Amino acid sequence: MNFNFYLEKLHNSDEYQDFMLENPDAYICSGFFVMDFEKADHQRHLDCYAPTLKKVFSFKLENGIEKVPIETFDNKTPKKLSFGYDFDLDEVEKIIKEKMSEEKIKSRVQKILLSLQNSEGKDLLIATVFVSGLGMIKVNIDPPSKKIIDFDKKSFFDMIKMVKRK
Repeated sequence: MNFNFYLEKLHNSDEYQDFMLENPDAYICSGFFVMDFEKADHQRHLDCYAPTLKKVFSFKLENGIEKVPIETFDNKTPKKLSFGYDFDLDEVEKIIKEKMSEEKIKSRVQKILLSLQNSEGKDLLIATVFVSGLGMIKVNIDPPSKKIIDFDKKSFFDMIKMVKRK
């Protein structure tokens, strides 16, 4: 599905319009998308930050629109996303799988957690990809160009070694 479809779905919903009437200074600060190929449990969320309330609210987009407050554990103010680009979630999956093929990774993709957020002044698609064989791949994608800017494969055992060292 296309990102702009979800953005439009949010903007046209009564829940979002009511929220914006109550919080006119609120803005979209992140998106969270789950593509679960094992259980077909796909999730789509867009998050808004309300500066006057100093709270983040997530709008679940799967079945209608549901606003849910999110508890944050730090006092960082989320940055506003810019929206001058368009991407498709299926296209992101394809980009990741093509890079896996280039890197000769033959594992099967089980789940992709995709976060759209502003990191260090730049919007990024940050993916955590769970693959068969207890593997995990971290991928950062530049949304406007749809190019991978960081790709790092880890195994479950690599993570255990890092925990033991600490």
